[in-house]
Amino acid sequence: MNISVQGAPIYFTIPIFGGIPISATLVITWLIMAIVTGLCLWLTHDMKVSNVSKRQAVAEFLVETARNFTVGNMGEKFAYFTPFVAALFTLSLLSNLISLVGLYSPTADLSTEAAWAVLVFALITYHKIKANGFGGYLKGFTQPIPVLTPFNILSEIATPISMACRHFGNILSGTVINALIYGALALASHALFGLLPGLLGDVLSQIPFLAVGVPAITSIYFDWFSGAMQAFIFCMLTTMYIANAAEAD
Repeated sequence: MNISVQGAPIYFTIPIFGGIPISATLVITWLIMAIVTGLCLWLTHDMKVSNVSKRQAVAEFLVETARNFTVGNMGEKFAYFTPFVAALFTLSLLSNLISLVGLYSPTADLSTEAAWAVLVFALITYHKIKANGFGGYLKGFTQPIPVLTPFNILSEIATPISMACRHFGNILSGTVINALIYGALALASHALFGLLPGLLGDVLSQIPFLAVGVPAITSIYFDWFSGAMQAFIFCMLTTMYIANAAEAD
């Protein structure tokens, strides 16, 4: 198995797959999918109608919350989208937060958000055609006046691009800011304790005392809050775009 680095992600070339490169993004995504699958199987194991366990109560709460979110944004007729929205949110949230345990975050790779955005865009286009017909879908690009057709096409193409880049940009920026904060504090610690005379200064200046604690505090926002918020926003936009697309012009 050959390993090479191309940019940020690590690529593994496995001969038994014909030398197809498998990135760290794929490996961690598969891991997250396995975790989510195992968690779902555990939560839904041995469900009962009465005398439900705490595990089943948690499962029912999560399902009800996902359903309320979907129906609240899309309407009762789109309740069947609940599993899709819940899966998208869970995958996005865990992908954002998995870097907290030292693993590579799949959402730090633009290809992850791009794949999600393309899938959502396909659903948006499908519901537009279903609601208006293929002719009506094409006619929509000429509204309100035909001269705006090129701009309407660009606007349509910009939808998945903006969804992907918004999510990716916020996650990547949080990672970069945290790294800069940690590096700056480590440098400040080295400079401050380096002022001490002799061997004591030489030893203490190598230990990043100032970098302990502060990055953990900033990660509450940049990792926990921002990660959860970006997953929420992505799912919110998904439900709103699809619901609007399903409305006939």
